[in-house]
Amino acid sequence: MGFITENPGVLTTIQDEGRYGYEQFGMSPAGPMDLRAFRTANLLVDNDPGESALEATALGPALRFDQDNVAAVTGADMAPTLNGRPCPMYQAVAVKAGDVLRLGAAKSGLRSYIAFAGGLDVPQVMGSRATALQNQVGGYQGRRLAKGDAVGFRAPNPGLALPRVAPVPPPEGKEAVIRVILGPQDDMFTQEGLNTFLSQPYTVSKDFDRMGCRLEGAVIAHSGDGNIISDGMVTGAIQVPTSGQPIIMLAERQTVGGYTKIATVISADLPRVGQRKTGDVIRFQAVTVEEAHQLWRAFHQELEELKAQLDRPQPSQPVQPAITYRVTVNGRSYQVQVVRHT
Repeated sequence: MGFITENPGVLTTIQDEGRYGYEQFGMSPAGPMDLRAFRTANLLVDNDPGESALEATALGPALRFDQDNVAAVTGADMAPTLNGRPCPMYQAVAVKAGDVLRLGAAKSGLRSYIAFAGGLDVPQVMGSRATALQNQVGGYQGRRLAKGDAVGFRAPNPGLALPRVAPVPPPEGKEAVIRVILGPQDDMFTQEGLNTFLSQPYTVSKDFDRMGCRLEGAVIAHSGDGNIISDGMVTGAIQVPTSGQPIIMLAERQTVGGYTKIATVISADLPRVGQRKTGDVIRFQAVTVEEAHQLWRAFHQELEELKAQLDRPQPSQPVQPAITYRVTVNGRSYQVQVVRHT
């Protein structure tokens, strides 16, 4: 089997890297909000980086295992514990049947990822196991996990050689500079509006979910109004309706939209947006397409180097000599050897 959900947390879903090729039918891609943390968790347990895993938001789940395996927790710090003891993050950890992995409230960031060696045994829908809540497809019956849900491991690997450890990224803090490419409708804003967008801070509002992040701040002035003939949408597109308040479209965005899009968040910075929380501040910085490509290549290179490091054979440890003791119990003498295992 795999695990039983004892407590689902606020919002825990099964995700893989997303469902593509169906947007013409109104199907959003879904997938993880923080691709970097998601892929790192999978690499730690020796999965393909896009394998199915759990995404937990704000307050994590409690999971009771009924099968041995290896797991890893990355992303937001939800102070995970295993059987009541602190469980290290960004490290593969052996779990046994009967163990309980529990995640609490996020201390930094917003979303944590829990990967399991071999992935999760849920059906593929349109080529993906990702939960699309808006469309109610994928993952576990197209919905968030609930108490009592039982999820199996598809190909568990409890014998995975450990340790497997990744660097823990430092917390970013409450203010983040997010890089964007201007357009495609930046010509529908005044120069003052563009200057406002690129110079003023915007606060993450309470209206922030897997579909989009609504921001609050200085009004961005249009040259007319914020309406256009509906056209295609991409993840990271920043819509600005007539109200002048920007909205960043995220993993479960709609596939078309009728508001002007002033810019698009570069792919390398989307994980940072996914870890923002209500009250955090975002400032926007314009970059070129060439710079965005360089940053995306660096993003992939970092994960490729991590995979190479994790896959490198561990040096064999020298055998420790046995220590011999002679002990007497109830008048009888015994010889005992103690061998230190590394």
